[in-house]
Amino acid sequence: DVTEIEEKEAQAKQEEQIIKEQELSNLLHEKRYLKALGLAISLDRPHTVLMVIKAILKEADGRKRLEENIRRLRKDQKEAVLTFLVTWNTNSRNCHEAQAVLETLLKHEAPENLLQYSGIKSAVESLLPYT
Repeated sequence: DVTEIEEKEAQAKQEEQIIKEQELSNLLHEKRYLKALGLAISLDRPHTVLMVIKAILKEADGRKRLEENIRRLRKDQKEAVLTFLVTWNTNSRNCHEAQAVLETLLKHEAPENLLQYSGIKSAVESLLPYT
């Protein structure tokens, strides 16, 4: 019977998730946006990533700070953000943030690098009608 082992594993995962949520909350409170973005992306939380981006844009020099943070993300994190922003762009409440991130990616990534992103073709096809 492995029920007890499975329950302990599930409890450990849940505790780890709670710790990461608290860490994310602390990072946002401390305005450590790069780490907050990375953690939200790793937790696969598109809405939380959007909230971090909105918080960055509310700061003084928000666009500049957004560019700095997006540029410092790893390629896999940028791919995840690209996937998220396709969905954000379809909603008029979030389209401005999506466009700001998209602008940053287009300005600071070489076209050859963008073509290497997984799902770039479907992302572009999805973005065109709303952009």
